Amino acid sequence: MAAEKMSFEQSMTRLEEVVRTLESGSATLDESLKLYEEGIALVRACSAKLDEAENKIRLLNVTQ
Repeated sequence: MAAEKMSFEQSMTRLEEVVRTLESGSATLDESLKLYEEGIALVRACSAKLDEAENKIRLLNVTQ
């Protein structure tokens, strides 16, 4: 599933899996590169979701 379509929690769980696999050193170079790319996409998606949540909180605080 694409990172953008996952919930924040799903993205974080998958990111933790990716990091564990990369840190274990069990993946081949090609697999590691693919995992790294996936990890970057997950980080960007999580960051975007956090930014969106922060903006919503700011809006709520301004309107009160």
